[in-house]
Amino acid sequence: MIGEFNGVPNWHPAVEKSELEEDGKVRRLTLVGGGSIVERLEQIDDNEYLYRFSILESPLPVADYVAEIRVHQNEEGTGSTIEWSSEFKPKDASVQQATEVIQGIYQTGLDNLKKLFG
Repeated sequence: MIGEFNGVPNWHPAVEKSELEEDGKVRRLTLVGGGSIVERLEQIDDNEYLYRFSILESPLPVADYVAEIRVHQNEEGTGSTIEWSSEFKPKDASVQQATEVIQGIYQTGLDNLKKLFG
């Protein structure tokens, strides 16, 4: 569900829709309540269950943002662990404020995935 670059609206409650541009290398996310984020697909590796992307345009208090979403299958084969990480510089905010915003976005998405999949 999370492996599709254009599938964010299927699992993140803050994203209303996603539209692909530039032959699927860029997605424009429309946020619930207004606003949008434009992201570029930097890498996708189906064998490693990961994709990396950067933010091109955003109302978020970050710059030079690059993130990676990776799924690790549990050794027992009974489930998976999702790792969502990023590097960025704060923009018009303190490091703590920018980090809290990003962590909140991640937590909301991960909590919803847990609700969807148990």
